[in-house]
Amino acid sequence: MKNKFLTMPLALVMALALTACGNNASAVQENPQTTEDTKEVSEETVAEETKDDESVSSDPVKEVSDLIDAIYVQQRTDETDELCAKAKEAWDALTEEQKQLVSGENADYDYFGRDTGDASLDDPLNADDIGEIEILVVSFGTSFNDSRTNDIGGIEKAIQKAFPTLSVRRAFTSQIIINHVQARDGIKIDNVDQALERAVNNKVKTLIVQPTHLMHGAEYDELTETLGKYADKFEQVIVSEPLLGEHADDEKVVNKDKEIVAKSVLDAAIEDAGFESIDKSIEESTAFVFLGHGTSHKAKVTYSQMVNTFKDLGYPNAFVGTVEGEPEETSIDEVISAVADAGFKNVILRPLMVVAGDHANNDMAGDDEDSWKSIFESKGVFNSVECQIEGLGSIEELQNLYVSHINDALEKDPIVIEDKSDNKTALEDGIYSAKFETDSGMFKINETKEGRGILTVKDGKMTMEIVLSGDGIVGLYEGLAKDAKNDEKNRINCSKVTVKYDDGSEEEVNSFVIDVPVLDKEFDLALIGKKEKWYDHKVIVSDVKPVE
Repeated sequence: MKNKFLTMPLALVMALALTACGNNASAVQENPQTTEDTKEVSEETVAEETKDDESVSSDPVKEVSDLIDAIYVQQRTDETDELCAKAKEAWDALTEEQKQLVSGENADYDYFGRDTGDASLDDPLNADDIGEIEILVVSFGTSFNDSRTNDIGGIEKAIQKAFPTLSVRRAFTSQIIINHVQARDGIKIDNVDQALERAVNNKVKTLIVQPTHLMHGAEYDELTETLGKYADKFEQVIVSEPLLGEHADDEKVVNKDKEIVAKSVLDAAIEDAGFESIDKSIEESTAFVFLGHGTSHKAKVTYSQMVNTFKDLGYPNAFVGTVEGEPEETSIDEVISAVADAGFKNVILRPLMVVAGDHANNDMAGDDEDSWKSIFESKGVFNSVECQIEGLGSIEELQNLYVSHINDALEKDPIVIEDKSDNKTALEDGIYSAKFETDSGMFKINETKEGRGILTVKDGKMTMEIVLSGDGIVGLYEGLAKDAKNDEKNRINCSKVTVKYDDGSEEEVNSFVIDVPVLDKEFDLALIGKKEKWYDHKVIVSDVKPVE
């Protein structure tokens, strides 16, 4: 909620931020709300602190406000980089009291001041050395760092894991968000044109585009229009489906993709709420309201299709709403009436958005009187109203759904993917023994196993069971420690096994089953001990022998 200062009330203008829901990026803007702990301060206080400082401009607060407004635009220009740097420099020069007074058409304290997580955990995926085939993952974007890492980054990592020999790169469609992240965190993310120019300059021949958009809305249309301008720059351009799959005009038409999304988001909501099953949630008179953005685009029928999907699946306590209230049945008044008429006394709000960004944190769960949470509470007919802040992109089943969309697209438009990895052993499905080596004497195979683990190959995928030398390592992660910190769901937990030593003694130690992406070459495997701190390590699996 915006603060009202003691002697100078600020009328801050709020603008909505788009999520990847099929909205026109030039029509809607991002503007997170001010934090609750914003200090109240008078204009006189700021003037008193700055009047004797000749190095401070006559109105440094207005300078910051104007600079934020200048980069709060959907067009990138030759001055964008310079303006982003100047805005951050001017912000850093303000006192804490001055920062609270930042206000403009789109400027407020939260633009630089709100803590949305550790930006360093996110990878902008804007490197060159792409190769001849690229998968470009296109998202609307978000300035919420944790959401960008977990939701968008989660999808990107799943795609990279599914296509390990191809280069996965990122593009955002919202220049407003790109500028926000660049100015605040110093991280540069490609817009779509920049990403396509990067692909052209890297001599990419086959471009596979995976939109993370929810549906075939305005954002999707704009993306395909931009791709059309670059069609002659590549030998082949393949565009995959958005999350909810193919578009249909009839609201009663549902598809497998919508069913997967409905089941996955409801299962996640039930689990996060602590219920054993949907039946238990119904017994506890709990309704789940899944909030999308909404759109005036003809694709708004997709929300009606999701309403019917929940009904067809037999989920009487699942409802769909939209921030924009389009279609009409998803407006807040209609949804509140539907939940109340159904007799549910407890409500859990959760995003039906790929990213849990501005809309989820503010329009849904914010403390302002016009948030969905506040309006539900104000009706006085519900015993409790709670919020779950998690985007669809962080759900593993939905990350895999994007992967399946790429596979479906490649079936329709096949390409040859050369295996450039060193993993060319052509192992047949079966059970093998393999040597497991690490870069640490503390991270090693138990002595009873002679440095070897059991390698299983099934359908071309390799997994390995490793029995360690004790119980000090309690978790592993296939990747880097910085990613493991924010990716708890992909942590590999241990199993307990008992080993018997030559002297007859026995010990219970920890055992893990890991994926093996490559043989005879180092790969990353982070570990965490009992002190709950992640460490990076390199491991090698080699000397594979059949188990007789």
